[in-house]
Amino acid sequence: MRLKSEIWVQAYIRRCQIEGVPAVLTRRGDCDAGAIFIKICMLDGRVKLFTPAPSGLDAMDSERRWSVGFEGDSIGEQEADETIGRHAKFDPDLWVIEVEDRAGRHFLDGWLAG
Repeated sequence: MRLKSEIWVQAYIRRCQIEGVPAVLTRRGDCDAGAIFIKICMLDGRVKLFTPAPSGLDAMDSERRWSVGFEGDSIGEQEADETIGRHAKFDPDLWVIEVEDRAGRHFLDGWLAG
């Protein structure tokens, strides 16, 4: 059974807070099953964007997985916002968490799709 989106988001934001990293919810989606996007702002105009991994990439369908939402190490903030906006047009239930960390830490170890 997959953890509800709202609970996962709350836990992720708390994890960031424990590490002393600011994280805020900028878009609230469906409480039970909304897709979750994570935008890591490195405070220099560069962003790392993590998007939900397509289902079936990993054997564990009961857990959420993420993949890098673009090629390369980072993209501009405007490009990340445009990508999120495109997804929001066809999926109004998605969540967006914004994290501010100069080092670009994502705290998704173990949740990244291989």
